[in-house]
Amino acid sequence: MSIPFNRAYLTGNETSSIEEVLQSRIFSGNGPFTKRCEQLLQQRTGACQVVLTPSCTDALEMAALLLDIAPGDEVIVPSYTFPSTANAFLLRGAKVVFADSGPDSPNMDVALLEALITPRTKVIVVMHYAGVACAMGTVMTLADKHGLLVVEDAAQAIGATYKGRPLGTIGHLGAFSFHATKNIHCGEGGALLINSPALSARAEIVREHGTDRAAFFRGEVPSYGWTGMGSSFHIAELNAAFLLAQLEAMDMIQNKRKELWNAYADGLANLFASGRVTGMSRQDATEGNGHIFYLECASKNERDALIAHLKDNGVQAAFHYQALHASTFFSNRHDGRPMPNSIRYSNCLLRLPLFVELNLLEVEHICNTIKDYYA
Repeated sequence: MSIPFNRAYLTGNETSSIEEVLQSRIFSGNGPFTKRCEQLLQQRTGACQVVLTPSCTDALEMAALLLDIAPGDEVIVPSYTFPSTANAFLLRGAKVVFADSGPDSPNMDVALLEALITPRTKVIVVMHYAGVACAMGTVMTLADKHGLLVVEDAAQAIGATYKGRPLGTIGHLGAFSFHATKNIHCGEGGALLINSPALSARAEIVREHGTDRAAFFRGEVPSYGWTGMGSSFHIAELNAAFLLAQLEAMDMIQNKRKELWNAYADGLANLFASGRVTGMSRQDATEGNGHIFYLECASKNERDALIAHLKDNGVQAAFHYQALHASTFFSNRHDGRPMPNSIRYSNCLLRLPLFVELNLLEVEHICNTIKDYYA
C-alpha cells in the first residue's frame, strides 16, 4: 500500500469549463469565469466584495496596499505561519511583531496580544491553522478598543466558521488560498474578501495597477489614468474556469474531507486518551473544514522517527511551518521574546494524509501504523 500525503482532486467538470474558455478566447483576468467565481464566493460567505487573485500571497499583498501600510507601521503576525503572512507587510516597510502560538493550538495566543500593541500598531493579522478558527471574538474586541485593522489569513479555512460566521469575513479583510494543496483549488489561486465598505471602492483601483480602468470600461470616466498605488492582481481565466468547477462541488468536497477527519479522530481516540501523543479534538471539527489532521509528538526526534515509520509502511506524512521569528531571515530582527509554543509546533507537529480520494481502509491502515509505533 502506498499513500501519498496529498492528491489534488478533480471534480470532472474542469475540462468542460476550460474548453469554454478556449472557445471564447478570453484568457486574461476579470473575464466571465472570474466574475462567476467572485459572485459564488460572495454568496457563500456574505463578504461585501470578493476579488480573485493569482494566489493567497497576492491577496495578502493587495490587503497591505489597501490598508496603506507604510514604514513606521507595526503589524502583529503569528510566528507559526507561512512566510507570505509576514512578507506582504514587510514589503510595504512595516515592522513585523511576532506573536506566539497558544499552549493548545498552533493559532495565535490571543491572551498575549494586547501586550504587543503599541501606538504604532496598525494591523493584527491572524491565521486560522488547519481551518480551525483563531479566537476572533477577543481579536475583534481588542481591535475595536485600540482602533486597529484586522486581516484574516484564511488560506486554509474556506468553508470553516467561527460561531457561525464564515472565516475570512470577520476581520476587515480576509484571504483565501486555492493552491493545489487546499480543499478547493485551481493549481494556484487566491481571493481577497473585503468586509469593510470603506475599503471596497479602492479595491478595484489597487487591483488595476492603481488606475481607474474598471470605471472607464463601465463608461463612468472618459479615459483612464493612474490614480494611486496598485499592481496586477488578476487571475487568468483558465484558472478561474478550473476553480468554478471546484467551487460548484464544494459541499461534496468538504463533507468527504470531514468524514475522513472524523475517521482519524475515531481511529486514534484510544491512543490520544493514553496520553502517549496529542491530537486534534472534536471541538476542532465543530466548525472546521477538514483541511488538516495533525498529531503533536513529544519531541522532534519522536516526530521524525514516526514520519520514518509511516514511510516504511507506505504512508507519506509531513511536518509543517518553521517558526518565523527563529528563521535565518528574521532571527536577528526579532526582539528576543521567547516563543516556546511556536517552536514546539515547528518541532513536534505531524500532518497525516487527507484528500478527497483517500479511502477509509487507507485511514485505518494509517491509524494502525501509528498505533503500532506507540505499542
